[in-house]
Amino acid sequence: MRLQDQVAIITGAAGGIGKETAKRFLQEGAKVVLVDVSQEALDHVKAELDSFGEVMTIQADVSAEADVENYVNKAVETYGKIDVFFNNAGIEGEVAPITEQSVDNLNNVLSVNVRGVFLGLKHVLNVMNKQGYGSVINSSSVAGLDGSPNVSPYIASKHAVAGLTKAAAIESASKTVRVNSIHPSPVNTRMMRSLEEGLETNEEQLANTIPLGRYGESADIANLVLFLASDESKFITGAQYRVDGGMGAL
Repeated sequence: MRLQDQVAIITGAAGGIGKETAKRFLQEGAKVVLVDVSQEALDHVKAELDSFGEVMTIQADVSAEADVENYVNKAVETYGKIDVFFNNAGIEGEVAPITEQSVDNLNNVLSVNVRGVFLGLKHVLNVMNKQGYGSVINSSSVAGLDGSPNVSPYIASKHAVAGLTKAAAIESASKTVRVNSIHPSPVNTRMMRSLEEGLETNEEQLANTIPLGRYGESADIANLVLFLASDESKFITGAQYRVDGGMGAL
């Protein structure tokens, strides 16, 4: 029960990684606030997770500051604190070379993946810094550490998440608030199905580029997030954690 009686917010909670992480948090004793842009998707996830523990859902567009303020305020009004924040919401955008990318797609990806992460940090850290404790885990990607063709807005956004993580970690360290980022390889989720289609490839071909020879599973990512949320990582902040099947060793 590593998160016994703790309160955790998870954005992008209706996706594969968000849902699996919520399940792990609940199994470890946390109360979980699920945030996603689709209330219908949240309702489905809540129905799956209710048997594991206490779940609250809040519909929000993470790129809209009023929505972010609302989910933070509701969590604090209901539970009185925020112990853990999994800043996870993100989108992949269109697949095309830079010369064919639209500015609208760039703006859309940056709006969710950068502004959404920034706003989450802004409002959650305001609570955690006053508390004098908390753990934030930002979702980046191997794309936030390396390059890859035909997804330049996504690459740029995930590099930005790594930078925001470092800045926030330094700013909040004196308050005993920790901020780290995770950098998954391709994971077996809806997002990868979309990217496979756009890149005109398949799981087998992409898995061959990963030393361990397979995609990550949502549970692989959730286990790392749980570690960073718990006191087992209490001397870790400002770090970038690859969970990538060995891609970083290439």
